[in-house]
Amino acid sequence: MINTTRLKVLGGAVLAAVLWSCSSQQEYDSGGWSEYLGGPDRNHYSSLEQITPENVKNLTVAWEYHTLDTGQIQCNPIVVNGILYGVTASNGLFAVDAATGKELWKFWGGSEKSVFSNNRGITYWAGDKEKHPVRLMYSFGEWLYAVNAETGEKITSFGEEGRVSLKSGLGENAQDKFVISTTPGTLFEDKIIMPLRVSEGADAAPGYIQAFNVITGKADWVFHTIPHPGEFGHDTWPEDAWKNTEIGAANNWAGMAVDRKRGIVYVPTGSAGFDFYGGNRKGSNLFANCLLALDARTGKRKWHYQFVHHDIWDRDLPAPPNLLTIRKNGKKTDVVAQVTKSGHVFMFDRVTGEPVFPIDEVPVPASVMEGEEAWPTQPVPRLPLPFARQQITEADLNTRSANYDSVLATYRSAIKGAFVPLSKTPSLLFPGADGGAEWGGAAADKEGVLYVNANEMAWLFSLSDTPKEDELAHLSPGEKTYVTLCAACHGKDLQGNPASGYPSLLNISNRMKRPEVLKLISNGKGMMPGFSAISAAEKEAVIAFIFGEEKKEVTGNPAKPASKKPYVPYKFNGYHKFLNSEGYPAISPPWGTLTAIDLNTGKHKWQIPLGEFKELTEKGIPPTGTENYGGPVVTQSGLLFIAASKDGMFRAFDKNTGRLLWQAELPAPGFATPATYEINGKQYIVIAAGGTKLGTKKGDSYVAFALPDPN
Repeated sequence: MINTTRLKVLGGAVLAAVLWSCSSQQEYDSGGWSEYLGGPDRNHYSSLEQITPENVKNLTVAWEYHTLDTGQIQCNPIVVNGILYGVTASNGLFAVDAATGKELWKFWGGSEKSVFSNNRGITYWAGDKEKHPVRLMYSFGEWLYAVNAETGEKITSFGEEGRVSLKSGLGENAQDKFVISTTPGTLFEDKIIMPLRVSEGADAAPGYIQAFNVITGKADWVFHTIPHPGEFGHDTWPEDAWKNTEIGAANNWAGMAVDRKRGIVYVPTGSAGFDFYGGNRKGSNLFANCLLALDARTGKRKWHYQFVHHDIWDRDLPAPPNLLTIRKNGKKTDVVAQVTKSGHVFMFDRVTGEPVFPIDEVPVPASVMEGEEAWPTQPVPRLPLPFARQQITEADLNTRSANYDSVLATYRSAIKGAFVPLSKTPSLLFPGADGGAEWGGAAADKEGVLYVNANEMAWLFSLSDTPKEDELAHLSPGEKTYVTLCAACHGKDLQGNPASGYPSLLNISNRMKRPEVLKLISNGKGMMPGFSAISAAEKEAVIAFIFGEEKKEVTGNPAKPASKKPYVPYKFNGYHKFLNSEGYPAISPPWGTLTAIDLNTGKHKWQIPLGEFKELTEKGIPPTGTENYGGPVVTQSGLLFIAASKDGMFRAFDKNTGRLLWQAELPAPGFATPATYEINGKQYIVIAAGGTKLGTKKGDSYVAFALPDPN
């Protein structure tokens, strides 16, 4: 057992004294960071004040912990009783002394480094120590584990030998499908309510919301995001959609917020599968693309709001909502605010679901694709003001592009406008596939100001006819599987689209071994889902194809027949960023922003570019901003900390003005949300620096900063 008596998180009651029981509410200490994104409100907020706008310039590295498995780390760590808990690039769970960075233990849910998807954090349950050990709830693959927070060992009384399947409540047809969780669960009493990541194709599992008992692992309740017969919203789908034979998803992957006093959990959901064509799922498709307010004890719906009707643009809700209090017409109102990929903030009364500001249903274009019935209107809030540009004109193109004529021609040939359904002609989606807002989410302070970082990247999307079986008959088995499942992202010629995040597969045998590729196909990695439902023979065949070995004998277990996949008449042609020949965005800056929005009025306080391309700055071009992933942290002392940007810098801003006060270069870019905490009267700010995304260098560290000790 780890001795934690010396390590105390100050700033209020020691967290070790905060106990849980089945009837109590979890509290969190203002001096620590005991929950994902700082608390159940997901406000990324800390009341710590030792680091101030005046002394932040003196921050230095206090410690650096190396996980020893390089790659993207998206984790927002938690700190309880002086111990920092986080996950590594390959989803190993670890504990370190939060004052020194010294490792205490490590745990993997399976064989080491066997899961390739990112994990953004873990959940701490203080429990009742006399009856149940303190535990960390942590996902690995399709499994939710309970791990002893003091020893790093499985709690075998939970589920079956310490774990339960995240497929438990999804139904029979989901059992062979891709299901993981990349975001920590949300606690309420003795329940943990779990997010799910699933496929985004027509083969997706249903994204039902499940609550598990943290002591036993048994499912307490399930909310059907694709309603079953007799349930509210069933008539917004085809009659048999709930059977999950050709339609799935409507999942919460981004995480949730919970009002423990009222017993309400707020759940943002994603789109239905297939993302970009909905001819087989006519209707508005409740509860996809919704904010759900559920009774946290029972899972019963209290209210909902749908942000995109019949989504065919993959406009899933990208981050947990924020729970805060504002002043409207001189009256305090508890609200829930949801940021979106489109660059909007929607805000509702937390209890009634009534919009705080008016929302208009705006007419939008019809689809030209056969069988598609796009919804005729979509909601747009009048306030708060958007935090990302809503359209791009010719005047907004990047005139510094060496191939400006080509950029202009691409722009002119593309279909433009919000909510224009995809077709065979490329559409310019802006804000793009990753926002606007993305999974890092927004911070909020006690004054009702929301701080949100955003991407300003345009993407080109289109559809094409899905090849019919007879058109694929001349292909080898591996090439057929590749064309069907892989070519949209990695290209027919295996060259990929590295600028948009999809690597080349050419000569992959020189970089990866067959078992590694097999695991990647099964489990997914980053934006790539796992293809767990395809047969072993199909996996072996596609590996042989990309290795250039398909003429050789294909090994594996052929007993399982080739998968029967749902047929959709159109396929997505892949994610393509609108870039110029130098690899910069083809639109004018800013390319990444940080905005402060006063939610009391709906108006902006300030907006600045976030990040820079140093080679452009050296040429005299003002900072342009960069793509950014990960969120900010705001403190009572008036600081806003954020990494997130492609340039690998960690920055502190004056939260009132947006003025840059401090910056430090990280060992690798920090595509994560920081955490701040206090130990023995000393405040720390820590960030995961794994890099890798956007073509940046790889890292393997968590870096903590603090003010130097007085002489």
